[in-house]
Amino acid sequence: MKSSNPVFARSAEFNGRGGAVASDPSQWQIDVNGSPTHTERGSGTGRMTIDSVVEKTGITLGLLALAAAVSWFVIGDLDSADVSEADAAQGTAYALAMGGALIGFVLAMVNSFKKVVSPALVLAYAVVEGVFIGAFSKVIATWVGEPSIVFQALLGTVVAFGGTLAAYKFFNIQVTDRFRKIVTIAAFSVMGVLLLNFVLSLTGVFENGGLRGFNTLGLLVSCALVVLAVFMLIMDFDYVEQGIAAGLPERESWRAAFGLTVTLVWLYIEILRILAILRGD
Repeated sequence: MKSSNPVFARSAEFNGRGGAVASDPSQWQIDVNGSPTHTERGSGTGRMTIDSVVEKTGITLGLLALAAAVSWFVIGDLDSADVSEADAAQGTAYALAMGGALIGFVLAMVNSFKKVVSPALVLAYAVVEGVFIGAFSKVIATWVGEPSIVFQALLGTVVAFGGTLAAYKFFNIQVTDRFRKIVTIAAFSVMGVLLLNFVLSLTGVFENGGLRGFNTLGLLVSCALVVLAVFMLIMDFDYVEQGIAAGLPERESWRAAFGLTVTLVWLYIEILRILAILRGD
């Protein structure tokens, strides 16, 4: 079950190198009900289940939402009649958005390529990314003049997630090695192009944000990225399903939660950008 997804590729368990669930009766234990259970060699933490993935994902997303809410209220009024107050709020917003984006990217890379998942680093990513989302969302909502656009983007993300999960289960979508390779190569390529676009925009080579501008080109790019994010969600569902079937240790639920959180954050940002471009002047 070798994975090409960077979130799972460094995991020994997801790639069949971490030792399967013990089938030797000597590895079994007796639970509180007196029934024999088996555990992983060298681990007493239990197995990864749907419930453990949902629980860890809920904790991660809950912390992210809390950080986003705090960031939103800390910034203050971006549209204040008091010029000095508005300038201070804008400075805080851009500092939080830029800092959250950069630190979040670093933590995402560390979590993606770390062989042994660290719950603390996953939660740290959730907090930092929440700060970025809160600041970015407030800047966009103020620019458009409709705070409700944030709720609409959130609702769109939930609908996209639910629709993708339903399609994955009901249509029994099979994730092949070819599909994984194509989506993974596309994701890395997009990451490289967006990083280059970011640098060139900062240095003034590209005007109006380049590929990420709030214009027709930016709209087309965001629509394409939403499609790619949906494909990444399908891969996430497949890896979780395979991980549970392989009897991975419960700590891998944090890796699954991290992968789902990264994809959902990406999906939310792109949907918010699409709504802002459609409603912007």
